[in-house]
Amino acid sequence: MSSSLENLLARLDSVRETNRGAYQARCPAHDDKSPSLAIKETGDGVVLLRCFAGCSAHEITSAVGLELSDLFPTQENFNHSQPGKPLKKPFSAADVLRAVIHEVTIIAVVAGKLRNEGLTPEDSARLTLALQRVFNASAGIV
Repeated sequence: MSSSLENLLARLDSVRETNRGAYQARCPAHDDKSPSLAIKETGDGVVLLRCFAGCSAHEITSAVGLELSDLFPTQENFNHSQPGKPLKKPFSAADVLRAVIHEVTIIAVVAGKLRNEGLTPEDSARLTLALQRVFNASAGIV
């Protein structure tokens, strides 16, 4: 069991192991009367979450004071079965960045609507800066 999984399980209620390496707990993101959160760690140390009531991984981690990045092992914690070979990643950096750009675009559209309904000039400026940074970063990859 990785430290990522241990850290998460320590913050949850009614945790029980259902199978080897699989757990169930009450979801902290909603008023869960009986365990509806499934937790499993992959072979490379990534912690997977599934709330059967529909809560997102972000909502779950936020509710227990963690970030989504806390569900992933750091580069040093990867168990390299073949030293010297590059780590195989499931998605390329460009694919990940394209997905982020898509999500940021959605946020920008919503924020644009909010701008007319009370977004402060400072918030608007910070949003614009964030968008510029993401698009500038993508220029060299995409």
